[in-house]
Amino acid sequence: MERLWAPWRMEYILNPKPGGCIFCLDDERDKDRENLVLHRSDHSFVMMNRYPYCNGHMMVSPYRHISDLEKLKSEEMLDLFAAVALCTRVLSDKFAPQGFNVGINLGKAAGAGIDDHLHLHIVPRWIGDTNYMTVIADVRVMPENILATYDKLLPGFLA
Repeated sequence: MERLWAPWRMEYILNPKPGGCIFCLDDERDKDRENLVLHRSDHSFVMMNRYPYCNGHMMVSPYRHISDLEKLKSEEMLDLFAAVALCTRVLSDKFAPQGFNVGINLGKAAGAGIDDHLHLHIVPRWIGDTNYMTVIADVRVMPENILATYDKLLPGFLA
């Protein structure tokens, strides 16, 4: 039997799981690093995905707790997609990906893990960025600690 050691998973196992919506963070501005929030604008914010597909995986969400695109006000829609563009620019500057997956999963059937608060995923991609671990072991290998990635990306959002 082969073993894959991931001692940092113990923190997830032992820590209490958050109650409520992970995207309802407007009142927690003093906890941005703890919540992995990189950027806030008038109507939306950018946070890193705590369980990323790959390094630099971000999510953009409106502050307002809504689940449907058609319920977004036009200023929220513009702000949301301006934040997506900002994410791709910062990721390009810091990590030089060769492409991006940008997507929205609307509803559980579409794969939304959290389906009652609209959010978009921005995933930087590189040619050959998946390897045998994902295919054979159903495991993703993250080459960098998430807070180290956060610290690399944050200055790009402050510029």
